[in-house]
Amino acid sequence: MDRKNLQERLQAWRQERAAFKDQKPVYRTISGLEIKDLYTPLDVEGLDYLEDLGFPGQYPYTRGVYPNMYRGKIWTIRQFAGYGRASDTNRRFKFLLEKGQTGLSTAFDMPTLMGYDSDHPMAEGEVGREGVAVDTLADFEILFDGIPLDQVSTSFTINAPAAIIYAMYIAVGEKQGVPSHKLRGTIQNDILKEYHAQNEWIFPPKPSIKIITDIFAFAKDHTPKFNTISISGYHIREAGSTAVQELAFTLADGFAYVEAGIRAGLDVDDFAPRLSFFFNSHLDFFEEIAKFRAARRIWAREMKNRYKAKNPASWRLRFHTQTAGCSLTAQQPEVNHFRTAFEALAAVLGGTQSLHTNSFDEALQLPSEKAVTLAVRTQQVIAHEIGVINTIDPLAGSYFVEALTNKIEEEAYRYFDRILEMGNGSFLDGVLEGVEKGFFKQEIADAAYEFQKRLESGDLILVGVNRYVDPEEHIEVPPFRLDPTLEEDQKKFVQKIRETRDNLAVRNALDRLRKAAERNENLIPYILEAVRRYATEGEIVETLKVVYGVYHEPIVV
Repeated sequence: MDRKNLQERLQAWRQERAAFKDQKPVYRTISGLEIKDLYTPLDVEGLDYLEDLGFPGQYPYTRGVYPNMYRGKIWTIRQFAGYGRASDTNRRFKFLLEKGQTGLSTAFDMPTLMGYDSDHPMAEGEVGREGVAVDTLADFEILFDGIPLDQVSTSFTINAPAAIIYAMYIAVGEKQGVPSHKLRGTIQNDILKEYHAQNEWIFPPKPSIKIITDIFAFAKDHTPKFNTISISGYHIREAGSTAVQELAFTLADGFAYVEAGIRAGLDVDDFAPRLSFFFNSHLDFFEEIAKFRAARRIWAREMKNRYKAKNPASWRLRFHTQTAGCSLTAQQPEVNHFRTAFEALAAVLGGTQSLHTNSFDEALQLPSEKAVTLAVRTQQVIAHEIGVINTIDPLAGSYFVEALTNKIEEEAYRYFDRILEMGNGSFLDGVLEGVEKGFFKQEIADAAYEFQKRLESGDLILVGVNRYVDPEEHIEVPPFRLDPTLEEDQKKFVQKIRETRDNLAVRNALDRLRKAAERNENLIPYILEAVRRYATEGEIVETLKVVYGVYHEPIVV
């Protein structure tokens, strides 16, 4: 490239272009990053191909974590599903598998997420409403009835009680005759993002992280194919963050978990290969693609250089993507089909390993069977009809994409510097300090406020909401209704389990769990024993509350 000649030609072009006026004085991504009108080789002239891009399946994995990507196997089609009782969700699982879904993803109701049994007063009115109700191993036996766990990968979106759900999955596998080393799947198990964004916590941060490292240690010997954590930016983004904040806070949490594992005495290569990530794919097509590429490169670099991981599997950032629920509108809901399709395409071009496409009716209700079928079909069209899987990383080398990837990475490192400063050089200590100071919540709240201002000013256009509004719109979405008797039925079911189980064995198992927590032992074997005895999730949580207490969010002025 003749740099001087290119600069001169570009300057001449800009003089000619000045006669053509743009619609807006400044163009920005949804996250607020300024976008130039044109990108040229001058914007990426410092790019080192091997160091910054490399080849697919090789360090720094910018171009993908596997050498052949979707030419070998498409991403896992994994629709998020769960409602009512275990039998209801079992039917939905089987329906989705029949439609071509290739992995299960489990949504739990609020009582389960918060560690309450279905007959607890705090569960009133919430049982089975936004996910499946799970109280004991008996629910898991029904949930996975007729689903061979040695053939299906299952994801569980649960955090504070994740160790209990993990134990239930191992135990139900045993009931099916599937040994734990054959189980494949993921528990979200990311408590830090709960303190940042989603607010579904039980215990304080330090004992919560200790339980997570217990899972790391147990899993390396017992469930080597199971992802022990899905470090989640999705909920950070849904709370209103920018793409940069989602990337920076998620990776900072990831590095915090790595440090926690090392401090617990584990070798980084014993647990890092089973760390996975969960990102949001929002509406700004190229910003999302650049975010995913930057994520892989940052993770590979830091794992190799900062944490001295030797196994390349520890350098590879593998991630699940879900299209942006917060981008869906109740107005003109059919338009959500197109939003979801473009978000899904960005995830695929960004190199995701697993994908959930939101249903068009989710701004109004739990998705109907028709809606989830269309969501699955969206992924199948991308996979088989439009040709984007034919070559690996088709956007690599785009001046715009590479420049935007570099910009997002640069902005993420600005946040890393602030977090490391709070932690005196430690991501773990910095993240914990940021939680106590309300740093993450304030940053996300400020970003959400700026987004809303841009929406209200018309700087951002949302079809059907602040432009192209249909004043005579009549929304016709077939209603999805839950069985009004499900809550009482679930209460009776858990009460029957308590009456018919060996209650002495349950009390002894819970007592051993409490003593193990007091001695700071690895809790997973004790939780597994209690689960096998049909102790309820709520009983296990209450036992640990005695030792660990309950987290109360600090008031930040």
